[in-house]
Amino acid sequence: MTSAVLPPPTRAVALSPGRVAGAIAQLAALGFVGPAVFGALFAVLGTGIGLIPVLGIGLVLVIGCVYALFGIAWVEAARIDGLYGLGLPPLRLRPRAAPGFRGFLLALWRQFIDPTVWRAVASAGIATVLGLVVLSIATALAASVTLAFSPLYADGDAVIDAWGIGLEVQTAWAPLAGIVGALGALAMLFGLGSLHGVISRALLLPSRETRLAEAARTSDAQRAGAIRASEVERTRIERDLHDGVQPRLVSVGMTLGLAQQKIDDDPSAAKSLIEEAHTSTKAAITELRQLARGIHASVLDDRGLDAALSALAARSHVPVHLDVRIDGRCSRDAETAVYFAIAESLTNAAKHSRAGECRVVVRVRDEGALWARIEDNGIGGARVLPGGGLDGISNRVLAAGGTVRLDSPQGGPTALEVSVPCAS
Repeated sequence: MTSAVLPPPTRAVALSPGRVAGAIAQLAALGFVGPAVFGALFAVLGTGIGLIPVLGIGLVLVIGCVYALFGIAWVEAARIDGLYGLGLPPLRLRPRAAPGFRGFLLALWRQFIDPTVWRAVASAGIATVLGLVVLSIATALAASVTLAFSPLYADGDAVIDAWGIGLEVQTAWAPLAGIVGALGALAMLFGLGSLHGVISRALLLPSRETRLAEAARTSDAQRAGAIRASEVERTRIERDLHDGVQPRLVSVGMTLGLAQQKIDDDPSAAKSLIEEAHTSTKAAITELRQLARGIHASVLDDRGLDAALSALAARSHVPVHLDVRIDGRCSRDAETAVYFAIAESLTNAAKHSRAGECRVVVRVRDEGALWARIEDNGIGGARVLPGGGLDGISNRVLAAGGTVRLDSPQGGPTALEVSVPCAS
């Protein structure tokens, strides 16, 4: 069983000139766009609340505002992650915990109270306020530059209204005042850009306590998955031995006993019985080899995942189109989990889905995860049942720190995606 890995420590926001300049530019853009977005959101929310008594029409607008908040949070998290490279996980909508309208309302409520979404919305709101300040300072910067060059077009004895705030400066002192004002504005812009990074980090990056709690939950889930996977595997081995190899070996023993009784009186019949026992013995050996291969694929260690999957596709009863593009090797646990997920999926396709062909795609993604997608053109309707093959896949992948996603509507097709960290 793989142990959970503590999430990486909080990354420091590097105050490089490029990132600060990018933050200032984004804040300026938010200063233009943010007030309109938040203004429209509050207007729709107020209208929705006001129209709730009118046959519940306002509920549609309120529900729309909940998803609009999620959209704002998603964009903000992606913006901050792209700007500072914090490694933030993408925000996802809360799935339904129960079927029907009740499940929808419960998911909607959980989405509304999601603290991650509200922290991202708060970050967007603060960035909008900072953006308005940035626009004001940018205006002051432009006025300072204009003031610095005012002697070129103003009379020598003129008095200039600097920055439009009633502060008068004589033309002779205008260049100095303009330079000082421009430097001050640039310093304030740099300070706001740096402050934006600090606030974004404080709002969107989880604290050490949160990361430790998440690591503990992940460890518990992985341990439970590993235990469940081992139980499912043990049950499968017992079933295969009891239903397959054991009866065949009992039959071999009985056949050899009959041959022993007939060897003196009827040698030809005894010979036929021995040939039958020999055939059954070879079949039992083949079943034992297949059973051992189901426990551990030696070719996986010897030649890697690509070769192991090629051998697996060659043995499949359903034609398999295999597309594997991986460079190097991942960890043994990751390759084993993906291999057995693909093997069990092909077995399910042959037994239950009535599929005419399967397609298997394997990649190593940029985030360092071994990803596979298994799709068949069968009748669909696959479900995760306790003790079933899909349950075994889920538990094995979960034990390796990965994720599983099943899409199998009635009528097909069935698609299973697994993603396991290469360093699991």
